[in-house]
Amino acid sequence: MEPRIPKYVPVTNVVVKLFTRLGVKTGPVNIITVPGRKSGQPRSTPVTPWEVDGKRYVIAGIGTSDWARNARAAGEGTLTSGRTTTRVRLTEVTDPAVKERVVTSFGTENRAGGSFLRQIGVAPDRTPKGFAAAVPHVAVFEVTAPEAAR
Repeated sequence: MEPRIPKYVPVTNVVVKLFTRLGVKTGPVNIITVPGRKSGQPRSTPVTPWEVDGKRYVIAGIGTSDWARNARAAGEGTLTSGRTTTRVRLTEVTDPAVKERVVTSFGTENRAGGSFLRQIGVAPDRTPKGFAAAVPHVAVFEVTAPEAAR
């Protein structure tokens, strides 16, 4: 099955971005902003950073989404939570074992994240095995400080 974005997501994204522009935190959700790979213009979308084994990650539920392709091309961007914006380096995780660990942790420990992966059709169910099945369809980026990745 081809991953698909539920109809509520575009509206929810606009609301979350508006709250963030107003300086209001929206729980664990941050806004990731990366330059567009063609236009170079800033492109923003909500993400939920996730920590596994002391490292921070962001997950694109659809690995071919525009924000994932832009992040791959740029390798950097910003994360904004409320009034705080932080420059970050974005390095795509290619190690299958690490990617599976991050996606499985995100899905099983983050109720909203797990539900989202199920709703878009990349995880067949809300079990560790179901989230492991999502790994080929998602993109995972390690988030570090710009100088830490050099």
